[in-house]
Amino acid sequence: MKTKSFAVILAFGTLGLLSACGGETMPPPEAPPPPPPPAVEPKAEDKPAPEPVAEAPKPEPRMLEVKIEPKSNSKLAGSAMLMEVDGGVKVTLSVTGAPAGDHGAHIHEKGDCSAPDAASAGGHFNPSGHDHALPTVAKRHLGDLGNLVVGKDGKGSLEITIDGATLKAGDANSFAGKSIIVHAKKDDGGQPVGNAGGRIGCGVIGS
Repeated sequence: MKTKSFAVILAFGTLGLLSACGGETMPPPEAPPPPPPPAVEPKAEDKPAPEPVAEAPKPEPRMLEVKIEPKSNSKLAGSAMLMEVDGGVKVTLSVTGAPAGDHGAHIHEKGDCSAPDAASAGGHFNPSGHDHALPTVAKRHLGDLGNLVVGKDGKGSLEITIDGATLKAGDANSFAGKSIIVHAKKDDGGQPVGNAGGRIGCGVIGS
């Protein structure tokens, strides 16, 4: 009888122990969030095209027109056109009423033609301090233009490009604010100013 009672007690104890152990169930640990998908670089064809950068407009080459007036009791008249080109200034000079033959032409250092003999224009424009020479010589006065050839009809012209010259205001090599002189004689390239004689025409170059 005691054995049976002990078995019953043991059975109930075992059930209670099992109930006590299994009464509460621990929740499973939470799973970590999935990693974000890797960034995908857009293909070259999918990228927006960069906006074009507008280029600054190039300034128009400067041009200056000059009226040539008679000096030293001459009958000369004329005009000159100065235009900036790549690396220099193109000078186109035309006259009428001049004696036939060759006449030296130069850019002079002062923009002043007020004197009757144009002496107010000063000497040859020579910012580099070179000796006088004809345009065939590289080292010369920057204002040395060579000779203007005049026919029997009194008309003549000269066209030459002076490398290194500009028309920019304030520039050391600028013809702006200077003057153009036509001489009575041929410039022979000699020193100090070519033996070209008096000044029979003068024109102030604007600044």
